[in-house]
Amino acid sequence: MPAAFLPGFALGFSLILAIGAQNAFVLRQGLRREHVFWICLTCALSDAVLIGAGVAGFGTLADAAPWFGPLMRWGGAAFLLWYGAASLRAAWTGGAALKAGCDQGLTLAAALATVLAFTWLNPHVYLDTVVLIGSISAQYDDRLAFGLGAASASFVFFFGLGYGAGLLAPVFERPRAWQVLDFVIGLTMWAIAAGLLWGG
Repeated sequence: MPAAFLPGFALGFSLILAIGAQNAFVLRQGLRREHVFWICLTCALSDAVLIGAGVAGFGTLADAAPWFGPLMRWGGAAFLLWYGAASLRAAWTGGAALKAGCDQGLTLAAALATVLAFTWLNPHVYLDTVVLIGSISAQYDDRLAFGLGAASASFVFFFGLGYGAGLLAPVFERPRAWQVLDFVIGLTMWAIAAGLLWGG
């Protein structure tokens, strides 16, 4: 396995764990066993497309402009430190909980339209996938492996969440579970930031 694959997987997985409308929708549909495969596949493929665009674009720019790599390394580290601090703050304050909901079932077309809106109309998805993952991938010689690692994390996460919803939902309806998860995310972000700062 290429050395860049695991850092890409760790970063992608950490970014996607944040509580949000998309994850809540995937969890809700997983609980109902409604269109789970197609919803998970749509989310994962969308991430893969965005990650690929980020890795390809930032990699090309980094080759053309030697100053761009260090700039992105420091910028990416700063963002990761901020993101990690936000997660640790959420872990400290608590209060988050994820509810599965009890609305009417959706047709496949309606479910896919909803999850596409959650994905492509969310400005944070571009920051996480195209900008952040793309810029950090420029620090690796094997950018393709880094991108594949990040994309693989999306497939693992979404299919795990969709099909494991019955087991996960009761746990993550409790705010304490999200506090633990936010704490782990925060530490992971800071560890990746440290690797950028001291490894670059």
